[in-house]
Amino acid sequence: MPARKDDWGMTLESQVRAQRKYDKEHTVGYYIKLNTHTDQDIIRWFWRQTSKQGSIKRLIRDEIAREKTLTGIGQ
Repeated sequence: MPARKDDWGMTLESQVRAQRKYDKEHTVGYYIKLNTHTDQDIIRWFWRQTSKQGSIKRLIRDEIAREKTLTGIGQ
């Protein structure tokens, strides 16, 4: 039985290979470990977020902007 193809003619295997190649060339991942006792406030906040990744990026970009304002860097 031939491999099933999607609307663009790609097999699942070729899609996985293409995604893996893209990720290797264009992305980086980070891991954070939170303690269920001492970090409960962070864990609760995090799980309320609709977009976990988007919320983290927004907080980091807000901090970058705040640092630029305080130091005058980038102005």
